[in-house]
Amino acid sequence: MTEHFRRFEKSGRLQRRAHELVPGGSHTYAKGDDQYPILAPGFIERGSGCHVWDVDDNRYIEYGMGNRAVGLGHAYPKVVQAAEKALRDGCNFTRPARIELNCAETFLDLIEGAEMVKFCKDGSDATSGAVRLARAYTGRDLVACCGDHPFFSTDDWFIGTTAMNAGIPAATRQLTLTFRYNDIASVRNLFAAHPGKIAALILEPARADEPRDGFLHEVRRLCHENGALFILDEMITGFRWNARGAQSEYGIEPDLSCFGKALANGFSVSALAGKREYMRLGGLDHLDKPRVFLLSTTHGAETHALAAAIATMRTYRDEPVIEQIYAQGQKLRDGIEEAARRNGVSDHFKVVGRPCCLAYATLDAGGQPSQAFRSLFLQETIKRGILMPSLVVSYMHDDAAVAETIDAVDEALAVYARALADGAERYLVGRPSQVVYRQFNQPATDEFASLQSHSRAPAAESADQTAIPIAAK
Repeated sequence: MTEHFRRFEKSGRLQRRAHELVPGGSHTYAKGDDQYPILAPGFIERGSGCHVWDVDDNRYIEYGMGNRAVGLGHAYPKVVQAAEKALRDGCNFTRPARIELNCAETFLDLIEGAEMVKFCKDGSDATSGAVRLARAYTGRDLVACCGDHPFFSTDDWFIGTTAMNAGIPAATRQLTLTFRYNDIASVRNLFAAHPGKIAALILEPARADEPRDGFLHEVRRLCHENGALFILDEMITGFRWNARGAQSEYGIEPDLSCFGKALANGFSVSALAGKREYMRLGGLDHLDKPRVFLLSTTHGAETHALAAAIATMRTYRDEPVIEQIYAQGQKLRDGIEEAARRNGVSDHFKVVGRPCCLAYATLDAGGQPSQAFRSLFLQETIKRGILMPSLVVSYMHDDAAVAETIDAVDEALAVYARALADGAERYLVGRPSQVVYRQFNQPATDEFASLQSHSRAPAAESADQTAIPIAAK
């Protein structure tokens, strides 16, 4: 590998302007500047396959994949072509379009336990719709979500359980309870403490840990025994664990389930699906219960997005997408774990999760989770042309991309090892990244001035160029 310089001049200018116009400088908290080190691309210009280019034309192999929304790869041709074709005839009409039925049929053919589906635009719409439906069906107010799973909705019923609960009434916060994953006693205790009052439990089928001792099936049994609905949030597991969802992988049928992210390969489509007995309450035919204002979105059935979803689902159905992401994820895991052993950091840098949806844990010298070491790892991999807030592969991550990534991680972990001995602050430029759910911001600093002062171009470069050294093939 040879050294050259990665510039963030345009990113820096755009970041300053973005914070003047957009709260947080981003429309997704997970994409915010506080989630990345100072020396990081601020804006992505385009993507193709497993690569992205930032506004300064730096190229990266990417492992965030739109926060796991892009399973096939950026700008996957079949999906783009389907969306383009639909757009030529308009995207939004006064009455339903035929493609809404086509997409529902395609979805329900895949997700076998579901009998009805309603499409919307983001995951929060779907999960909040599920919660409303459960409350209406049961006539109960309380819901419970898994406290080990980081995000279910932007709506009050969930955000009220986090440290970032400003603006949410205390009365609303009291309506949501939490339980622990793989801790069936915590579920039993909830039902015992609130008999006849819980409308539903919602959880992801799995994250880094697999369900143990029939946990999912036992949760569903307890829900039904206590008159509550069992809801699975498949935003991440759907179209990763299995083409038919993690519910198929684990052999369990939820009452309601919520999909999004990879459903349309990055296009804005999410889905609330479930048994007819519950979903019908949002319809026009039932007479036995009050009507539920379930989901009604102006843009929920845009034709180009549904066309993208159909093309995506058919690709998962017809091609070995799931097999490929498992295989490439395993190669990535094996290579990174070997690099960690080679650099003596296996106790401090850990790869976690299924091969289809890997993440990593960064621990300090004392073995504690560390944002500073996470930031350092991000900084050092970015220098080497890898953008990896997680280790999520797509269908387009080929062997060459994985091999290049492992080489870059090997070099980054060599820096990590030195930082364990010397302190992360010696190697990290600027402040560390921060957790999203925090009650207050940190004191303001001029991050862009910090970037400027710590990373200069060589003497031959213009004095106002922002640049940092990277390794590239």
